[in-house]
Formats: sequence, structure tokens, C-alpha cells
Amino acid sequence: MKLVLPIWTAFETELTSNDFDRYVREKLNADLDGLTLETVQVNIGLRCNLACHHCHVESSPSRKEQMTWETMVMVLDAARRAGARTLDITGGAPEMHPLFGRFVDAAIAQGLHVLVRTNLTIMLQPGSVNLPRFYAERGVHLVASLPCYLETNVDKQRGKHVYRDSIEVILQLNVLGYGNDPRLQLDLVYNPGGPSLPPSQEKLEEAYRVELDRRFGIRFNRLYTITNMPIGRFLHDLKRDGQAERYTQVLRETFNPATLPGLMCRHQLHVGWDGQLYDCDFNYGIGLPVNGPVKHIRDFDPEKYRRRRIATGDHCFGCTAGCGSSCKGSLASDKARGDSDED
Repeated sequence: MKLVLPIWTAFETELTSNDFDRYVREKLNADLDGLTLETVQVNIGLRCNLACHHCHVESSPSRKEQMTWETMVMVLDAARRAGARTLDITGGAPEMHPLFGRFVDAAIAQGLHVLVRTNLTIMLQPGSVNLPRFYAERGVHLVASLPCYLETNVDKQRGKHVYRDSIEVILQLNVLGYGNDPRLQLDLVYNPGGPSLPPSQEKLEEAYRVELDRRFGIRFNRLYTITNMPIGRFLHDLKRDGQAERYTQVLRETFNPATLPGLMCRHQLHVGWDGQLYDCDFNYGIGLPVNGPVKHIRDFDPEKYRRRRIATGDHCFGCTAGCGSSCKGSLASDKARGDSDED
């Protein structure tokens, strides 16, 4: 039975004025809580060589924030105590952090599966051209932003010549074995160019495979489709274009309870560059910390964190709309995609 949903008028997120929890309680008969701690995701800095329109943490070349080595050590210790298997490193362009290589090597030495979220183009910048070999030698799992297989769409969203540079780097990675060698995983990330849900992840992945192979002979492992979250630069664009109310209504009307078990906030810890704790990268983007008294990685307690009630807001409808959205792509089948055929 289709839910009759109210119009969303309060867009900015506050713990005291969102009704996402009410939607969750109707389906779970409980608040949204943590389930596992499979992954520790860490934003090591906001500096980036790009300034993409959809960036929810508003990274750019002018940002100076970066994590200290002392905090990095605490992150690795927290991952060990939590029994996490994966360290998910993001930014900004995380490769621009001067301690990035040291941090990756320390995580690998600890036995963690290291995943890096890269914009690809950083690997063509002076001082970073050896990164593809660095990654291949260590078997680092790469998740790379490529929001379309068409040049015009990518450059419109991410900047002039970004598509061309991204393709060049992917071809370098393919030569080293990424996308071919089972040890070297290369996943791509799609997000819509405007205020609509992503199309079917499975169908779009096949289209990417066909088009990128036909045009360049490119190989990759998986495609992740991620919904644009109504925060950060994307929110600014929505408001400027008069699309905020329409987009938020789309997210609410396509709320899909089948996405709730797999929400990334329920299976990970997110650590900001300053050591503050969050439930996910999106909460970090708007400064919404974890519930409870423990707010910093220095005080992290794995058992208390697992049992926490997750901090939510109206932006959370973005993760539960249609097939759902997470750092690992869609969360449910194509049955409740809403208007997801748009891009």
C-alpha cells in the first residue's frame, strides 16, 4: 500500500526537527541502531584538486583541514579493537595528505583491507604520478568517481577535462592489472547530474561496461550508483535552481524500507579529519555527530558504539529512496526505484 507522505518544508537537518525516525519506527518498531562494525571510514582531509558540484563535504584546492598522525594512529587502534576488516580512506583527495602513504602502509601492516576513494585525476598531478604503481604494489582497493561514461556529462559535473584525465588514469591502472587481476579491484561510482534518483545499478553497470570497452578497452570490477545527497554544494545548487522542494519530495515518496538493513551507518564508524566521530560521511558533511557522550576517536568504545542509536535527519531519506544508496552503491532491488530512469 502506497504511503501518503507530507510535503517536506524544513530542509536543513536538526536532530530535534526531523521525522525520518518516525518512518523507520513504522517499519522496524524500533529506532535505527548499529548492527556491526565491519568498516572504519576515515576522512583524512578536505583538500582536493577538484571542486565538484555534487561534493557534500565541499572539498577544494583551497581547503587546509587535514588529520594529524596522532589521530591516524588512534584510528588504526580503534579499527583493531573493533575487529573491523576494512579501512575506507576518503577526503577531499586523500592522496594529497602528506602522510597518506605512511597511513596506507600502517593499515596494511595491521592486516586491514585498504580501500581508497579516489577522483583519479590526482594521479596526473606533479608528485603523484607514481600513485598507480604504489596502489598496485600494495593491492589497494580503489573506488573511483566517474559519474558518466560520456565526456560532456562528467565535465559539466566535475570540471573541464576531468573525463579525459580520468580515462587516462583508468587505462594506466588497467595496464597494471586493475580490473583484470582479482587482487586489484577497481570500482567506479556514478551519481546523477541533477535532482533525480540513479537508474538501475545492474543495468547501468552493463552500459558502462559496453561503452567504456567500446570506446577505450577499459576494464573495471563493479559500478556503484549513489544518490546525490541534499547537503553541501548540491543543496546550494538545488536552492539556486528552485528544485529543493521537488527533490526532497521525490526522496520521501520513494522511501523504501527494504534498504534499512543495509544502511552504511549501521555497519561502520566514520572519523572526521579532526578525530570527531560520525555515523556516516553524510552526517560528517553537515556536522551531525554521533549520539551519546563519546564524540572523539580518543574515547572510542566499540561496544558502546555498536549499541548506539544512530543520529538521523531529513537528509537520510536520500539513502532510503528507491533502491537506496550507500558508499557501496544501491541497497535493494529495482522494484521501488521511483523516478530512477532519469539521469
